[in-house]
This record gives sequence, C-alpha cells and structure tokens, in this order.
Amino acid sequence: MKKLINQVDDVVLQQMEGLALSRPELKANYEPRYMWHEETPGQVALVSGGGCGHEPLHAGFIGKGMLTGACPGEVFTSPTPDQMYECGNQVNTGEGVLFIIKNYTGDVLNFETAVELLHTDGISVGSVLVDDDVAVKDSLYTAGRRGVAGTVLVEKLVGAAASKGYTLAQCEALARRVNNQCRSFGVALNACVVPAAGKPSFILEDNEVEFGVGIHGEPGIKRMQYTDVDTLVDDMFAELAENAPYQRTLRIWNREEGEWDEVVSSIEPFSADHDYIVMVNGMGGTPISELYGVYRRLAHNCEQAGFRIVRNRVGNFCTSLDMEGVSITLLKADKEMLELFDAPVDTAAINW
Repeated sequence: MKKLINQVDDVVLQQMEGLALSRPELKANYEPRYMWHEETPGQVALVSGGGCGHEPLHAGFIGKGMLTGACPGEVFTSPTPDQMYECGNQVNTGEGVLFIIKNYTGDVLNFETAVELLHTDGISVGSVLVDDDVAVKDSLYTAGRRGVAGTVLVEKLVGAAASKGYTLAQCEALARRVNNQCRSFGVALNACVVPAAGKPSFILEDNEVEFGVGIHGEPGIKRMQYTDVDTLVDDMFAELAENAPYQRTLRIWNREEGEWDEVVSSIEPFSADHDYIVMVNGMGGTPISELYGVYRRLAHNCEQAGFRIVRNRVGNFCTSLDMEGVSITLLKADKEMLELFDAPVDTAAINW
C-alpha cells in the first residue's frame, strides 16, 4: 500500500516538522512532542491532543481563536503524560490551562495525570471530557460514548471564549455545556490504512457500510447494506435526533481541594423550533462533492424535523487517515454559542 511517508517510525515527527515549517507562527518541541503558538498574555490556555491520524484535529486547530497547544501521539495512540505536562507548562499565561480530552481510555488517564502534575506545580488547571458520539457506549478504547468530531466545535467555541477573556471556570462550564448539547454519528464505506499495518483495518463488501463507526475504525451499531446516500443520511439523522436519556458520571478536577469530584451529567434533549449548528465531516478519503450530497439530504431532514440550521460547515475536520466515510454533528445552539462560533479564528485548518 503506497503512502507519502518515509520510515513508519518517523511519520509523526516529519509531519510535525512540515506543519511547523508551513506556519512560522507555530512552535514545535520534539522531545517530548507538542506544538503551540504564543497566545496573548492574560487569557486561558487551551490544550488538546490525541493520536495522529485525525488531522487536522488537533494540531491544525492551533492558533488565534482556537487552541493554544496540542500534543500529538503516534498514529491512533494516546500521547503521554509528559507531553501534556510540558505543553501545559509552556502555554500557561497565569490565567490557567484547560485540557480538552476526547473520551478514550488512554487519553483520559494520561491527561488526568498531567492535570495532577500541573496542580502540584501551582498551575491552575482543569479538564473537560468530550463524548459526543451517540453511536455506541462502551466500545473499543473507551468507557462510555466516544469523543469524535464534536471536539472541533468545543475547541472553536471555547477558543473564542478564551480570546474574549473568559475565566478558566467559565471556559470549563461552556465546554461542558457545548458537549452536552452536541451529538455526532459516523459511517464508513471503506476502512483506513494505518501506516504500520499497510493494509485496511477491516474489509467491507461493495454493498456494505459500517454504521456508527469510530474514528479509529472501531465497530459501530451494525454492518448494514448500502443503497444510496439519501437512505443512509436518513438513518444517521434518526440516530442523532433520538432523545433517549443518557447520563454518565464525569470526573471534574477540584482546584480548591486538589482532587477529582464525581458529578452526574446528562445530555441535553433535542427539540424542534430551535437553532442548530451542523457539521458534515469527511473521514479523510471522501470527496468534498459527496459531502455536499450528504449536506443536501441533512438539510432536508432538519427542515422536516423543525431543526433550524443557522450555521454549517462541510469539510474534513476530524478524519481517520484515508477512511472513506462521513460523520454528521449537530449542536443545539444558543445566542452565546452563535456569537462565539462567528468570532474570528486563524489556524492552519480553519480561517473564518
């Protein structure tokens, strides 16, 4: 399987070098690995990260109005606590550091360790878990729902809030609210090829899709027959619009006591006659033209359900290497979220 790489062991390092060379305002540290940009002093620093292979998530979203730093792990492998700790120290402006964590077991454990280390150093720190994938619960790599493309909207809105001078506590509260009002669902038409493996992660027949796939190729609800894009989007929308209650216990860092509190949190129900931000996200190997075909049917579904689309984005934001597939994200938005969504942002992947 041909890939535009040299040695498998150098993939992440050399791609980091290329990104840093292409964006002179970005800084890179290679041991341990993290990237950052010099943010305006006096605002909360936002750090995210995860295994590579989901580009532009996360390093592509470092810049004004979004992330301050990101920690890239090896392909589909969590970054290590020392990456997160060193990055947190690097970007801290004195107003605190907020980690935005996709819900995968390795990411959660390592970021939590970094939170504790930074707290010991006297840095004000917090973390927010993103678990927007409504497809499955307790799948591979995670306990509870997975964190997927909704992470992009959390990073965008909270990044804008930090730029406006929100405090660390305010940024945390906003991020949790966005996450609880955000849902994503993905499908794969064909699997991705991990460089170290050199072959597809799984095999689908020409008339099959993986319905509810994860961003690492994890299985979803079922493997089902594919007929056409409209039927597929109808089925995806039905999963997104479902209002079955979902609660989970979140671990929230108590900065006063220096310990983890366990808090029960519930998702926000979706309803008609409300404003929604929608994102149609390619998985890396899907033509943009086909993503617009998905958006066409999604817009129809939203109109029929009374969901007012007030903002939208179509493109590749949270990928799975070269997977052929698509995910849909819906965010039930309020006035504050819309204002933050519209705020300027300047990163390698997003400039609006």
